[in-house]
Amino acid sequence: MQITIGRLRGGYCVSWRDPETGKRRRFQLAARSRAEAEAEARDVYLRGRASRGGVTVEAIWQAYVSDLGDKPTATTMVYTGKAILPFFGAFRPDQIGAADCRAYAARRRQDGRTIGTVHTELGHLRSALRWAAKTGLIPRAPHIERPPKPASRVRPMSDVELRALIAACTAPHVRLAVILLAATGARVGAVLDLTWDRVSFETGLIDLRLPDGVTRKGRAVVPMNRMAREALRQAHAARLSDHVVEWAGNRVKSIRTGYRAAMLRAGLSDLSIHQIRHTVAVKMLQAGRPLVEVSQFLGHSNIQITERTYARFMPERFTAAAQLLDLSGFDEPANTSQTGNDPST
Repeated sequence: MQITIGRLRGGYCVSWRDPETGKRRRFQLAARSRAEAEAEARDVYLRGRASRGGVTVEAIWQAYVSDLGDKPTATTMVYTGKAILPFFGAFRPDQIGAADCRAYAARRRQDGRTIGTVHTELGHLRSALRWAAKTGLIPRAPHIERPPKPASRVRPMSDVELRALIAACTAPHVRLAVILLAATGARVGAVLDLTWDRVSFETGLIDLRLPDGVTRKGRAVVPMNRMAREALRQAHAARLSDHVVEWAGNRVKSIRTGYRAAMLRAGLSDLSIHQIRHTVAVKMLQAGRPLVEVSQFLGHSNIQITERTYARFMPERFTAAAQLLDLSGFDEPANTSQTGNDPST
């Protein structure tokens, strides 16, 4: 929310610039402390931004992002808001229907966006409106229709491809990140968030978790294999910051550019960085590791997620069922025709 809290007549006030008129609006607050003013200012801002029948989607969106604070979803919603708000921002929640959601999806598809992207954007709209209903800002959240989520595009890498990719990582921080991704099956965000206090060479464990509530994506504690230990040992000796993956002593926020360059040098294509995580899962399952073990290793919140994504890479599950349909052990039907019953005689 673009609001400013200041002092007025011995107390606190909140002000913001009206996007429609460009004029500055200011309201006296009843709060007697800064913390109380922060909370009250939100309510005053939302009431002030409400349209004829209630608060707008744009105001709800901004308030929800503010409420998320430092959570990764807040950052993501800043980007998805650039698509959602021009279309839905001026609407009140009660004005939104299934036809609007379909029109939005059609427009985004015309703009070249994937079904998965549209699904995520409308999912963020749904989350914001449900939050507004839960906090009493609106009476109820409307149903947000989303296109069916596309099947996960799992394309596991071969060992040859993965080795070639690691060898093609010329930047030390990119190489370290890719090795950790391949050794832990973690999401790239978890690897870039990793700090040295959660790496134990004594126990051989890597704790990918963050404090509860910081991220909605599950993370695990995994053992370091020999490849990871050696890479971490070298990085630890040269460390300049608390973060494991660093560049010139600074935390690395993205390795997208370095990863793409390594892919080109390795002669690979159409393999997103998330495919490394898929590769880890498929290798484990094809090696016969139990589904529940793989699910916990990946940090999935429940085993159904793992099964839904990777079940097709476990065809041996159906071996016993397929044997029930095997008729190869039966003899050919005997020739039961008799001369007296043969119509040709």
